[in-house]
Amino acid sequence: MVLSLVFIALLALLIWWLWQKMDDKGQLKWDLWEPFTTGQAWTTYLLPGLGNTLKAAALAMVIALPLGALFGIARLSDHRWIRVPAGAVVEFFRAIPVLLLMLFANEFYVRSTDIGSDERPLYAVVTGLVLYNASVLAEVVRAGILALPKGQTEAAYAIGLRKGQTMTSILLPQAVTVMLPAIVSQLVVIVKDTALGGVLLQYSELLSARSTLAANYANVIPSFIVVAIIFIVVNFTLTSFASWLEGRLRRSKRGTGTVLTGEDVEELNAAEVGGTLSTGTGGGI
Repeated sequence: MVLSLVFIALLALLIWWLWQKMDDKGQLKWDLWEPFTTGQAWTTYLLPGLGNTLKAAALAMVIALPLGALFGIARLSDHRWIRVPAGAVVEFFRAIPVLLLMLFANEFYVRSTDIGSDERPLYAVVTGLVLYNASVLAEVVRAGILALPKGQTEAAYAIGLRKGQTMTSILLPQAVTVMLPAIVSQLVVIVKDTALGGVLLQYSELLSARSTLAANYANVIPSFIVVAIIFIVVNFTLTSFASWLEGRLRRSKRGTGTVLTGEDVEELNAAEVGGTLSTGTGGGI
């Protein structure tokens, strides 16, 4: 409680200091903030930029999630000819900065494809985001599966399930709740990294639209603040949905660490005793 009060006091002092500095520099004048109260700034600049940001992020998420799951499972394969190449691909793309991947993708599309200049930035941004984040998500999937108790796999093999059936029916459904926080964190990174395409590839996302807006209205600092708030709202919505989904999964008892009640134990014991008696009778005892 004391640390919380101290933190709140320091945060209030920081906000007051920033407010005073902005006021001294004339950044709180109504003329700089007025454009955000009209529809033109939103319909012409911010909303189209936000739409392009969400478009690139959504495409990257849809492609990176299954690709990351595929490579994560491949890294757990018993076959060396699958496990080693998958590990090499994951480690290679995970070690390269996402901005460099975007630049490489853009140059590849310029020199090797017929994609138009209007669509090329989107392709380059999505390609860079997919290559990097799929490799990171592959490690998340692998770690989530390895975090499960080994008894889960042994029990599945004991009842005759093959490895593929064990992975899809036993391990992955339970690992979802383990992996979900890390997956959501990486999805937030995808949304934020779309801004890199606007900086160097002229992709008309939210941050790029802010630059055009600030050039027309001469409100650089206010436009940065508004765009930052928009990013906070988008990412908070994403994390809130993920928290709700995680709670729902845990309530449905599909997560790890399910606790058996006394009635469950009695039913299992009764079934075991009944099976033993049935086997003994069938054997002619």
